Amino acid sequence: MIDEAPPIQKQDFTRPPPEVVQALRGTPTGFVVDAMGGSGALDFRLHPAIAEQYAFCGVALTCHTGPADNLALVHALAAVHPGDVIVAAAEGYTGCAVTGDLLLGMARNAGAVGFVTDGCVRDLVGLRHVGLPAWAMGVTPNSPHRSGPGTVGFPVTIAGHPVCSGDLVLADLDGVVVVPQARIAQVLARLPAIREAEARADESVRRGATRPAFLA
Repeated sequence: MIDEAPPIQKQDFTRPPPEVVQALRGTPTGFVVDAMGGSGALDFRLHPAIAEQYAFCGVALTCHTGPADNLALVHALAAVHPGDVIVAAAEGYTGCAVTGDLLLGMARNAGAVGFVTDGCVRDLVGLRHVGLPAWAMGVTPNSPHRSGPGTVGFPVTIAGHPVCSGDLVLADLDGVVVVPQARIAQVLARLPAIREAEARADESVRRGATRPAFLA
C-alpha cells in the first residue's frame, strides 16, 4: 500500500532583519520599482478589498492553497511572525473566496500587516473592522473547501509573478510590489539617488516646467 502524502508541506525560511523592512516602509512603490529597473509590481488587476485599507510593508510568508481551498492558509497562521504579509496563491481561481474576516482577523492578531492573493476574499463588512489590508482579484461570498493539499513557506506564483517567503512586499495606491530578498541591498543602495531625482523633478514642475529637463 502506498502511503498518502501529507496534505500540507511546510518549509522554514530566513526573514530579513526588521531594520531592513523599516528602511523601506513608506517608500512609494514607484521608487522601489525604479530601483529594480522598472519591474516588480504584481498584476494590475489586484485591488484592495477595502479601498482605504491598502498600504503595508512587510516580509512575505507564502502559502499555496490552490483553487477553491484554504487549508494551507489556515496552517500558515501558525507560521506568522509580527510584520509578515501572507501571500496566498490560489492559481487565479475566482469561483470562491480563499478567506474572509475570521482568518484575516486571526492573521492580524498574530502580527500580520497585510494579505495578498490572486483569488478572492469575502466578508467586506467584517474585513473593514479587522483593518488588515487585503489585496485580491475580487470579492465573492462563495466559500472554499478545507481539504488540501497545499504548502507553507515554499515559493509561489501570484498571477504570473514569483514570490518567495522572506521577500519584501509593499503596497500603496499604485499596487503591490515584491522585492526579492537577494535584491534588497541593491534597492536600498539605489533609493537615495532615486528620491533625490524625484525631488528635483517635483520642484521643477512646481516652478512651472513644461518639459523634462533632458529635453531642455
